[in-house]
Amino acid sequence: MENKKNYHDEQNKINTVRMRNILEELPPFCRQFFRGIENNTSPRTRLAYAYDLRVFFEFMHEKNSSCSKMDIKDFPLKILDSITREDIEEYLEYISYYQKDDREITNQERGKSRKLASLRSFYNYYYQAELIEKNPAVLIPMPKLHQKEIIRLDADEVASLLDQAEEGASLTKNQRRYHEKTKLRDVALLTLLLGTGIRVSECVGIDIEDLDFKNNGIHIRRKGGYETAVYFGDEVEKALKNYLEHRNHIIPLAGHEHALFLSIQNRRITVRAVENLVKKYASAVTSLKKITPHKLRSTYGTSLYRETGDIYLVADVLGHKDVNTTRKHYAALEDERKRRAANAVKLREP
Repeated sequence: MENKKNYHDEQNKINTVRMRNILEELPPFCRQFFRGIENNTSPRTRLAYAYDLRVFFEFMHEKNSSCSKMDIKDFPLKILDSITREDIEEYLEYISYYQKDDREITNQERGKSRKLASLRSFYNYYYQAELIEKNPAVLIPMPKLHQKEIIRLDADEVASLLDQAEEGASLTKNQRRYHEKTKLRDVALLTLLLGTGIRVSECVGIDIEDLDFKNNGIHIRRKGGYETAVYFGDEVEKALKNYLEHRNHIIPLAGHEHALFLSIQNRRITVRAVENLVKKYASAVTSLKKITPHKLRSTYGTSLYRETGDIYLVADVLGHKDVNTTRKHYAALEDERKRRAANAVKLREP
């Protein structure tokens, strides 16, 4: 029997290997932390922690006099007790802008918040295990996050985006060379993202066997690893079936036979390729909005909420574990509904 490779499991393996490589650059005691959080975090989360901790220890090695006397890989666990609140504050200021390997790197409030959260988890682990005496990370307030306006496509922009994918009218001469080969795939992919609100990582991980046209559903693996079904309407069904007629005549490369969406090279399409695809078509539709696959997800969520007014349904369909996450994203729409409610009930007939 063929041993089918699962996209998400393969990505987890890749992230695990990357994290192990970074661990070679970190103090040896860090391994205990990553073993300790393994059962309640994903490989992707642990990899993000590893990247953040590497930046922190590189900063301490460069800027802190006691840490600069030894290599990072020689740092003992007790060095955490020598790091002060002021050190961490200086670190957060440093990551606003720094250079590494001829690259300029910046972090605004969200980047700083994530890096401080990583550091808090790191310190909490050793502090709760009574392996260190101090926990300066918990003394630093999390950066205040200002809510950004949610960028989404209007109804006419959605139609124009799909028209662009179908016709390629505004593409460059070079882009049109490939458009005839990819337009059915591109229309299906964009229609699926706009018609279900799934994440781009969920989209690229779909296998042909995950499609269920009897119930118009797709089996997907959500962020965090749990599996569920999402359902689609007639427009998505038509676009997928049109693409599948074309897809059935393609011979994928070995290891990519099950992938629904294939690249020009007949491999499973990547997240980066989908991001570039969306950018290519969206640039012809609107120059005022920076459209990414996530903005297509926001577009779907907005449409669904406007149609149903059910924030719990939107949260469930989008795969948000906490409805407050959904409510935060669609707060402006909630206010709009509340304002309409103000005049919905008449106390006395005029």
